[in-house]
Amino acid sequence: MTALPEFQRLECSGVWRENAKTQRRDVIVSFGEATIVISDERSARALTHWSLPALTRLNPNQIPARFAPSKPEDGADQDEELEIDDTTMIGAIEKVQAKIESRRPHPGRLRTRIGMGTAGVFALFAILWLPGATTRHVADVAPFANRIELGHAALADLTTLTGTPCHSVQGDAALARLAERLKGADEISILPEALNGVRRLPGRVVAVGLPLLVTQDTPEVVAGHIITAELEAEKQDPLVSLLDWAGFGAAFDLLTTGEVPPDSLRGYGEFLLRGMDNHTPKLDAVRLEALLAEFAKVGVSSTPYAYSIDPTGESVLSLIEADPFKGAPAPEPVLEDSDWIALQTICDG
Repeated sequence: MTALPEFQRLECSGVWRENAKTQRRDVIVSFGEATIVISDERSARALTHWSLPALTRLNPNQIPARFAPSKPEDGADQDEELEIDDTTMIGAIEKVQAKIESRRPHPGRLRTRIGMGTAGVFALFAILWLPGATTRHVADVAPFANRIELGHAALADLTTLTGTPCHSVQGDAALARLAERLKGADEISILPEALNGVRRLPGRVVAVGLPLLVTQDTPEVVAGHIITAELEAEKQDPLVSLLDWAGFGAAFDLLTTGEVPPDSLRGYGEFLLRGMDNHTPKLDAVRLEALLAEFAKVGVSSTPYAYSIDPTGESVLSLIEADPFKGAPAPEPVLEDSDWIALQTICDG
């Protein structure tokens, strides 16, 4: 049933014309199930039925109201017309038509809603995905010179908490030989305070805390930490980590201008130091195998490093058991004794 219940008994008088060639005649207009019924005023004989959904008002907002059936699909002329001046009937017809219209499918509205929904999904996708994707892309295409520059910028912010890197003639020479020996760092800096382990920065820049030197007996321990940091850098690019911390704007600036605003790295050193007190690596089977392969590749015994991080851990015991040199010094030492002493005393002035 299309007509609303309150209008099912509604009737009024009207003037109807079947076509342009016939005379207008007085009629009675009443609601049916889904139609209005037009009947002869004298005989009450039904003359025609008009479908409410197919009813068109010819003169909106004017009284008397003129209605006509919608044109046929074949486009033929349709001159049938009904004129009503009863405002209750006019309101009833328009109310029913509005109700019908609200129930009809609206492809245009649906397309709009789908379009808006799709746009919303893409916007959410861009918010969640685009920054990370941009950061990874920038890291992939960044020239090595930019990596070195950002590595130095990160180191500079780190030194506001650790003190400036230590230097001495013998110590700097020993650092250069250590970098050459391990083949995983182009530049190694020794920081006097706060840093208790190793941090690998962009541009193959490595920061080493002085406590790691002065508390150990052999350079194999320091070498092991640097090897581990290098392995971590292969898993998680330090430049990606830096840009993730600095934010999408910094990554976008680097992509478009080749530079990162200096202020965008302020506080990054504090972030690098966070959690450094516990630098025992979590070595699952895959990482353990990769780490052992690195020790073997550079020719460094893994046993001293394993004892320095956790002599009772199961994964660390595996480092000892699988040591390619079985705990003995490698044929090529990590550093000569004189170089090792020069490193341990590099901050003595």
